[in-house]
Amino acid sequence: MRDSSSAGASPSAGSGPAAASPKAHQPPASDWGVLRRLLPYFWRYRWRVAVALLLMVAAKLAIVGVPMLLKELVDALTPASGQSMLGLPPGSEALLVVPVGLLLAYGLLRFANTLFTELRELVFAKATEGATRAIALQVFGHLHELSLRFHLERQTGGMTRDIERGTRGVQSLVSYALYSILPTLLEVALVLTVLGVKFELWYVWVTLTALTLYVVFTIKVTNWRMQIRRHMNEVESASQTRSIDSLLNYETVKYFNNEAFEARRYDEALERLRKARLKSQSTLSFLNAGQQLIIGTALVAILWRATTGVAQGHMTLGDFVMINAFMIQLYIPLNFLGVLYREIRQGLTDLDKMFNLLDKEREIADAPGALALTLEQAPEVRFDQVHFAYEREREILHGVSFTIPAGKTVAVVGPSGSGKSTLARLLYRFYDVGGPGQSADAASGCIRIAGQDIRSVTQDSVRLAIGIVPQDTVLFNDTIEYNILYGRPDAGHEAAVAAAQAAHIHDFIRQLPQGYQTLVGERGLKLSGGEKQRVAIARTLLKNPPILIFDEATSALDSANERAIQTELKGVARHKTTLVIAHRLSTVVDAHEIIVLEHGHIVERGRHTDLLAAGGRYAQMWALQQSTPDNPQPPDGNRHDGHQMA
Repeated sequence: MRDSSSAGASPSAGSGPAAASPKAHQPPASDWGVLRRLLPYFWRYRWRVAVALLLMVAAKLAIVGVPMLLKELVDALTPASGQSMLGLPPGSEALLVVPVGLLLAYGLLRFANTLFTELRELVFAKATEGATRAIALQVFGHLHELSLRFHLERQTGGMTRDIERGTRGVQSLVSYALYSILPTLLEVALVLTVLGVKFELWYVWVTLTALTLYVVFTIKVTNWRMQIRRHMNEVESASQTRSIDSLLNYETVKYFNNEAFEARRYDEALERLRKARLKSQSTLSFLNAGQQLIIGTALVAILWRATTGVAQGHMTLGDFVMINAFMIQLYIPLNFLGVLYREIRQGLTDLDKMFNLLDKEREIADAPGALALTLEQAPEVRFDQVHFAYEREREILHGVSFTIPAGKTVAVVGPSGSGKSTLARLLYRFYDVGGPGQSADAASGCIRIAGQDIRSVTQDSVRLAIGIVPQDTVLFNDTIEYNILYGRPDAGHEAAVAAAQAAHIHDFIRQLPQGYQTLVGERGLKLSGGEKQRVAIARTLLKNPPILIFDEATSALDSANERAIQTELKGVARHKTTLVIAHRLSTVVDAHEIIVLEHGHIVERGRHTDLLAAGGRYAQMWALQQSTPDNPQPPDGNRHDGHQMA
């Protein structure tokens, strides 16, 4: 027998300096606890479940009737003393060879078993697929509701394996429990009843003893093997995560000529997996051998007793054939009972891991009774004494306060790690003001849009009102048109073309062989940085929200395209409330106010000309950039404010 099931390890949290401390490993729930969580998904299909159970009973009644009819056939064909077969006078065999009625009944019972079994699976298929779909959709939705912190710390390979195994576990539980375990138990009960009524109880006690030994041995050894299998699956998830992470960072591997290094790391993971699988297989062989010894011993004892009964005249040859047929019918499912038990336990373990994802608490949740953000025009955005820390030991923002007037543009500049991009994340409510473990004073700050604290309104309404052009643009592995229309999926092709023209990428797209249907590759890797950024600009233009965030929106563009896009962005930002996060000071000279942020503190603020005249930090940064050819960005252009990215 093959040990074909697998279970994933729960995704481990990131361990970088800015990552939040992961929660302690959650202990696995009891099997009954997992089943209690699963049953509500089938409750809506309760009538289908009831019909499927009735069909299962009918199928087992039919299959138990087969050996009983076989006994009648054999007894009818057994010649008595001085007679030929069927008890007819010699020479009459040609008139009637076998009882036609018994043969027809025998065939009908076998067909009925198959018919009822297939009807049961057909009736219950909708319930199984519906429950699987509902669980998978709930997990998918819940993962999108979790905070950015969770997604920065997750391990994608291990998490996707947990979800895949969990959804497969639903089908495994139904398949093995409803289609195998319950029918087998019902058949065992029916067979024991027939043996106890028609023959002596000795057959019942031997069969029950063998079943008890079999079940106890299987459970003991399987529980011992579960630790071995759990370790094997953790190693498998680790190797899967390592390979996916390496492939996602394909370019980085190439940059540093580390193909051999990555291959060695993956080979080490595969070697650990090989050893774990070998140990799992050896213990499986021990389990299978013990099971067969128990079953074989019981089968020999029962057939020896039946043979003795026939030899002594207490039983007919048909009785012997019926007992043998019963034992064979029981032997086949019992032979796989160990596998079924392991699969069910594994399915429960896999489901528990997926349910654990549902148990992940939402760090950012809507307040009870939260209403949608109401806006009649471009709103005022106010940061009021905003403190924030990704982790308790390191505060990023220290009481930052400023206002973006309605329909105006405010720029935030400063060195890397000063907290600029954190402002955008807080405005989007990826995190709440204060952060984990902060004091009440720190959490007392707030961000208001049109006078409404964003913690008191729904997250969906806040994000619907904001559009962002990020510095690090990530695209879906789909067409260019799909990625542009992501800003407003129902806008249509003409709107996508108009947005592309406004973002100055239409001519480039038109020159491609597939045009707007060109696939951009995973994470948009088939496009250059500037092309990806222009697609991001196009989809934000298509969304057309009242609040805009430009997070170094033109950092990947050449000078000519940058000037054209800047002109377009200024037009787009007209009459919209705009937050510009920038390294290149030349892109923010027209802002209504410029905030200079350093180490989470506002050190200067004012208009471009006033800040230059003041001769402070902004003037120093301006002079430094003007003295550098082409005004390049600082070397560390990818800013994440000290927060480790996944």
